[in-house]
Amino acid sequence: MKPYNTDQSKKEEVREMFDNIAPKYDLLNHTLSMSIDRLWRRHVVKIVCRVKPRRILDVATGTGDLAIAMARRIREAHVLGVDLSERMLDVARRKVEARGLDGRIVLDHGDVEHLDVATASVDVATVAFGVRNFGDLDAGLRELARVLRPGGRVVILEFSRPSNPLFRTLYEFYTYRILPRIGGMVSHDRRAYEYLPASVGEFPRPAEFLRRLEAAGFHDCKARSQSCGIAQIYIGVR
Repeated sequence: MKPYNTDQSKKEEVREMFDNIAPKYDLLNHTLSMSIDRLWRRHVVKIVCRVKPRRILDVATGTGDLAIAMARRIREAHVLGVDLSERMLDVARRKVEARGLDGRIVLDHGDVEHLDVATASVDVATVAFGVRNFGDLDAGLRELARVLRPGGRVVILEFSRPSNPLFRTLYEFYTYRILPRIGGMVSHDRRAYEYLPASVGEFPRPAEFLRRLEAAGFHDCKARSQSCGIAQIYIGVR
């Protein structure tokens, strides 16, 4: 599915959508999730820390929250953050500079399907809430596998649908009824906040996504449920 359902490609529409909502993205992201997204990112950072990486690639870096968290925690690491949206990157650059991390975080406009990164040059590749927005999911996963060194890790944080029927009903009422109204009112782009939750429903279930990770070239793939299945952290080894 696409955010606006125009004649543009999904990739072009996703870029336009994030350009549109960039000024209010952080406010809405933390408010609408009641800041639980911060907890999930901390879990990702702990997983990444165990690898003791020197070079980290953060794809769909957005406004830089995960890149900043990793650079702060892993002081020997250098992080390359890549995103389609220049306006999201503008927000990220201001945050990185304000925290004095511009020496260890580089932010660049880029496309996950065609990364300007050398083969087998990265220790860890991360994606937080961006993999479901890939124009071509399988091509993006293969490109992540290409840039990782043998033994390197991919760590992906993404929303999913809770398995408990009652909890899923409550979650989907909030996600499909409440979130688009608030997000649309604040960002002035309701279509974006209708697309974002709807895209979760269309994203592969954890077991299927793990199979696609394996098909892209990863092994020892695992999914770790977060907050009763609202999100998953997927881990794979190159």
